[in-house]
Amino acid sequence: MLHIAYYSSPISRFCSTNAAEILGQLTEKHGFALEIQQRIAWQEQIRLLQRSLRDLKEGAIYFEFSIPRMGKRADVVLIISGIIFVVEFKVGASDYDRAAINQVHDYALDLKNFHKGSHSTYIIPILIATNSTSRKLPSLELANDLVATPICLTPDELMEFISSTLQELPYAKIDPDKWSQSGYHPTPTIIEAAQALYRDHQVEEITRADASAHNLTVTTNKISQIIEDSKKNNKKSICFVTGVPGAGKTLAGLNIATVRAKEHNDEHAVFLSGNGPLVEVLREALARDESIREGIPKKDAHRKVASFIQNIHHFRDEALKTEHAPYEKVVIFDEAQRAWGKEQASKFMQQKRGYPDFNMSEPAFLIGAMNRHHDWCTIVCLIGGGQEINTGEAGISEWLIALKEQYRDWNIYVSNRLNDKDYFWDPELSESISQITCKYEPELHLSVSMRSFRADALSEFASYVIDNQPERAREAYLRISDRYPIVLTRDLGAAKAWARTQARGTERYGIVASSGAIRLRPDGINVKDKIDASVWFLNDQSDIRTSFYMEEVATEFDVQGLELDWIVIGWDADFRYKDGSWNHYNFRGTSWQGVHQIQRQLYLKNAYRVLFTRARQGVVIYIPKGDASDHTRPPEFYDETFNYLKACGIKVI
Repeated sequence: MLHIAYYSSPISRFCSTNAAEILGQLTEKHGFALEIQQRIAWQEQIRLLQRSLRDLKEGAIYFEFSIPRMGKRADVVLIISGIIFVVEFKVGASDYDRAAINQVHDYALDLKNFHKGSHSTYIIPILIATNSTSRKLPSLELANDLVATPICLTPDELMEFISSTLQELPYAKIDPDKWSQSGYHPTPTIIEAAQALYRDHQVEEITRADASAHNLTVTTNKISQIIEDSKKNNKKSICFVTGVPGAGKTLAGLNIATVRAKEHNDEHAVFLSGNGPLVEVLREALARDESIREGIPKKDAHRKVASFIQNIHHFRDEALKTEHAPYEKVVIFDEAQRAWGKEQASKFMQQKRGYPDFNMSEPAFLIGAMNRHHDWCTIVCLIGGGQEINTGEAGISEWLIALKEQYRDWNIYVSNRLNDKDYFWDPELSESISQITCKYEPELHLSVSMRSFRADALSEFASYVIDNQPERAREAYLRISDRYPIVLTRDLGAAKAWARTQARGTERYGIVASSGAIRLRPDGINVKDKIDASVWFLNDQSDIRTSFYMEEVATEFDVQGLELDWIVIGWDADFRYKDGSWNHYNFRGTSWQGVHQIQRQLYLKNAYRVLFTRARQGVVIYIPKGDASDHTRPPEFYDETFNYLKACGIKVI
């Protein structure tokens, strides 16, 4: 059971309770072997707080208050006169390091954004270094959302600061019991979600408790039912799960993989993805977390994680080495629509892997590999809308063709939205696919974006922009503009400054651009320089290679399936607005060349769709002014795009 707090009490009772009794309750709820440093820290916190708060007649105190999205606990939360104070202690420390300040700021922001009882209240993050010396009492600085800039205090200054804050801010009434039970409805990043699930958290603990979370739970339950039915009745099954960008498809897949792997050891479930950066980042994040929590070398943690998350190409290559059935009984293919068609797969396997007789699509081979099981198995295909961005990606067509032509005895479960145009349904396949017996399951569609907790309608707005529907885009943006800022500029310095000033705590920001944005290089945005994805997404602000420095740019191939809090989109002339419609270009040699092939136009369009939907909290779009002396960057290549985006309702800064 997840305890909201290890200890909670009215402040008056806390101050009159024996410290040993409080320590005993903390130790009991902790549930793990208690390190001596933690015991000493709690003893010191209890002593300091009982001394500081002894004259307060009202309020409540919570020790080790749970922050599920981050997988951590705030040292102490105080509710006094309707104000929430989040207090983090650094016992024995004499200074206030940036990591500690960011940590308490993150806790406060997390409560503001995801804890229902904290949405409209003042939240004051406080960092106390117990060995620090007194300075001038810091002033209170509040952001628009009523979260204060972190306050650094000595133990002796805590009550003085609380008193001055109570005088400065209006009194409000909060029922501590209702507040603590009001519900925590987070939308974690995919990295945070993977870490939490790998630590055995339930998916309900780390997702919002609204319609989107209900949708996610319903979908994962349906997949589990299909797996159990396959297992019980010795069936081979495949199910196709659809979802809008950011709806939680990958989260659903990771949840299934972790639950089946840990609760059903005989199934050996695995999460597979052809998205190299996503696999790299998730593996590194899980290995770092596992290494710290278990106290094991990171290389050992990497070995454990590798059996849980694999690159689909590694799985394919292993299956080529033998005719035996794979070790896994349940496989989840992320972004299954990105699997290679017959032409691309055969070309690659013949030229790059040395298999001259390979002559099938990637889906046909993968289903065939799982079909080697003599009893049962289940394939889960996660399918995103408008996400095909690379040559040879066949959408879902090849999966269905393989089932129709070779594996008609398989049980096929499909989302009732599978025939939507967003999921790359080929109209010419309608007749042949109708010959396959499918079960259409509405539970296999995830309809609400969870990526942006501030703007569920972001993907809708992005689609209108990219589909050249400015009036609808403007209407959609009006519905989200107060929660999710999207701004436009011709000044790259202003774009970077905007992203930096919006971010608080460890909120992540960075620059993204399409892989075809070749002529942003004069501005210092070089898409040809490859990023180290795990460093760019995971390392902190001290590392110049990270997204924070905005010196290295990520493309659609780097960020698909991942996200930042705030992004700068560099918009080049590869996807430019001209004479009332979008035009598609590829820079080759010394000039731009028109892209006329429908498939390649789709890839370019989807590249910008991916970029548009990577930010959780807000976007700034940078469009160059161009250079009249440079034939590859004249102003007219950019001006109409800028004016079109303004017409979509985006504010200029």
